[in-house]
Amino acid sequence: MLQQLTVENYTLISRLSIELKNGFTVITGETGAGKSIIIGALSLLLGQRADSGALLDPEKKCVIEGVFYGKDYNLEAFFASNDLDFDPYVIIRREITSSGKSRAFINDTPVTLSVLKELGESLVDIHSQHAILTLNDSSFQLNMVDEYAGNHNLLKNYRSLFQLVQEMKSKLRDLKEEELRAGKETDYMQFLFNELSEAHLIAGEKESLEEELKVLENAEEIKAHLFEIRNILSAGESNVLSGLSGIVGLLKKISAYHHDASQLYNRCEVAYIDLKDIDNETGKIEEMLVFDPERIQHVNDRLSLIYRLEQKHQVQDVEALLKIKDELEGKLQQIDNLDERIAVLQKQVQIKEAEQQNECRKLGETRQKVLKPVSEQLTNMVKQLGMPDAQVRLVHNALEKPGPDGSDGITLLFNANKGGQLREVASIASGGELSRLMLSVKYMLSMKKKLPTLVFDEIDVGISGEIAAKMGNMMLAMSGHMQLITITHLPQIAGKAANHILVYKESSGDTTRSGIRVLNHDERVVEIAKMLSDEHVSEISLLKAKELLKPDHV
Repeated sequence: MLQQLTVENYTLISRLSIELKNGFTVITGETGAGKSIIIGALSLLLGQRADSGALLDPEKKCVIEGVFYGKDYNLEAFFASNDLDFDPYVIIRREITSSGKSRAFINDTPVTLSVLKELGESLVDIHSQHAILTLNDSSFQLNMVDEYAGNHNLLKNYRSLFQLVQEMKSKLRDLKEEELRAGKETDYMQFLFNELSEAHLIAGEKESLEEELKVLENAEEIKAHLFEIRNILSAGESNVLSGLSGIVGLLKKISAYHHDASQLYNRCEVAYIDLKDIDNETGKIEEMLVFDPERIQHVNDRLSLIYRLEQKHQVQDVEALLKIKDELEGKLQQIDNLDERIAVLQKQVQIKEAEQQNECRKLGETRQKVLKPVSEQLTNMVKQLGMPDAQVRLVHNALEKPGPDGSDGITLLFNANKGGQLREVASIASGGELSRLMLSVKYMLSMKKKLPTLVFDEIDVGISGEIAAKMGNMMLAMSGHMQLITITHLPQIAGKAANHILVYKESSGDTTRSGIRVLNHDERVVEIAKMLSDEHVSEISLLKAKELLKPDHV
């Protein structure tokens, strides 16, 4: 239940805070005083979209806070699933800035608007002035039947299966489209894969071949130069190694006598060894190097193949070609598996569709089972509200194919006059008749659905006199097991409530503000007297107000 509501900087409200009690509470006040503004603030608190134009002072933020007691309403699962710490006292806060940005908090933890709305639906049911029109809505009529039948879990299971089947069918369509596209592309992809596979490419191969080709194409020149180098080093009559050998011998002889000569000897000996090694390596290279036209042709052919494949696939190296080959192989394997995947998914769809149809059948059975008792109960209630000849009937219509709510359509038929024809409620009921019918629906559902708080924003439109008193009695009965808050202009309803809140306007200079006050018994007498006598309080209206406030007054 809602225990406290605080509103700051919203429309005509500078700041107000009010404590609310369990049972039946009425909110009254003159037209334009701000009664519906309070409902608007409460709607924002429960997740309605924010509008920065509703700020009283655009330089300040609007803050709305509510304290709810939710111990006995199975909220623990919601808090756990949204990673929130559960506390029997739930504090919700909504902040709106002048730029239109909004922030929401549950027990001081920031939450999204969708999370806030989900919690709000478990705490408060707000029936606005325009909600009567929802009686004409087929989804509302179906929901009414489900609420009465207690179909919450059954409907949840069905919707879950319906969504799963839709997702699986969408995936199946995608696979079949992929198969269709693949059928056109498979041959070409297979050709590309075979071409790359048959090339037997090796990572780094191109660079190695290019280096080899340079050597092969210049083999004769390289061999000639190597021969000349060897001739200089060792083969000629006057060669470097022979001369250097003589120098090493001479330095060795004098190294024992002169320190510097000893160092020169060591250096020359190292140089001699290095040059001799160079001479040997040069000889080996020269011997191995052979001019091979066939090998040149093979390397050129191989490089031409690699260059052509790189150009074809618009890449720069063999490594990229190998990657493309692997990707093609993967795609071809997927295509090969498409038939199997489609067959498996089709079987799964059939299984889940059978489960969905079974749940759909159960839903239809429970709905049709309650149509008669719901029709009879609503008929009896609207008769008690001053329509003795009224008839209400819920009619079942089977849909062509199942939707997210099943395969059942419900139509609410109504007739207020004796001998009249039952027709859809939208085309036949007046405003007052709709109000009485909606209250009957809410009364009936309140006995089925455990909800902490129900708010009526002038559900009594078009009602007066004895019917108003009967509506008040119905609201009083409803408040026996929930918190009921009603905005009303009718003294007959105001007199039934246990708690009475007055909304009023205050003017100071060129500003007008809304205020709020909880009335004691004597103040209630005066306020109800004003409602009875159009603001002109008389002794008769005071006496009548006292009479309306008697607990046993009917």
